[in-house]
Amino acid sequence: MGNAYCIFCGCIEQASVGVVEKWGRFDRLAEPGLHFFNPLAGERLSGILSTRICSLEVKIETKTKDNVFVQMLCSIQYRVIRENADDAFYELQNPREQIQAYVFDVVRAHVPKLNLDELFEQKDEVAKAVLEELEKVMGAYGYNIEHILMVDIIPDSSVRKAMNEINAAQRMQLASVYKGEAEKILQVKKAEAEAEAKYLGGVGVARQRQAITDGLRENILNFSHKVEGTSAKEVMDLIMITQYFDTIKELGNSSKNTTVFLPHGPGHVRDIGQQIRNGMMEAASAQHVNTE
Repeated sequence: MGNAYCIFCGCIEQASVGVVEKWGRFDRLAEPGLHFFNPLAGERLSGILSTRICSLEVKIETKTKDNVFVQMLCSIQYRVIRENADDAFYELQNPREQIQAYVFDVVRAHVPKLNLDELFEQKDEVAKAVLEELEKVMGAYGYNIEHILMVDIIPDSSVRKAMNEINAAQRMQLASVYKGEAEKILQVKKAEAEAEAKYLGGVGVARQRQAITDGLRENILNFSHKVEGTSAKEVMDLIMITQYFDTIKELGNSSKNTTVFLPHGPGHVRDIGQQIRNGMMEAASAQHVNTE
């Protein structure tokens, strides 16, 4: 509905307070509700004040200790003190301008003492200083300061760009360190894996050769016992010739294998067998000498 009044009566809405004068002087405060006035006695409703919380946005431009220009957005929430509404009505003609002037004064007195980084860290301290100053001053004029918030701190665009570049460079440096550590771990693990693979490959080759040796020994013994008049040398030559032809057959059947040309013929097989036997005898002789 809103406030409504005439010369004889007035209706004061909730969260408001009326100022009643008598012969031009302050007489009393009118609470919410219907009030009657006697104009013959000099009474009249001079004005109505709202006791709701009001908000004021103030943008301050100032300079930090390290010569960086910043814009600070400050939000002030204030209200009229109901019991002191007469002071608010008579003492200040424009309370918003008065509050704004004190905010400018306090902020510009505190911010030049701080670096830009300190300002971001201590913006609540700046807001607290503004609140203390405004409460002390505006309380005498019938206003109570409810809250003060430093909503935003906006450095100059070139400063923001430089800060972003510094931050990006630091993050790139940190990323390079982590990347280097990851590559180092990868190389170490790869080397360990290769070493383990070589070790296991060597174990496999040794076991394979041991199995081949055991199989050849068993074949020679079986052949010598079953075929009378054959020596171990003859049996060995026969086995080597058989394996030689098996190898030639496998090379011919597979097109993916790399073909190695070797001297071909039974005589050459005999030479290869002789070389193997000589190597085995030399190894056995060297082992015997080392034992003695």
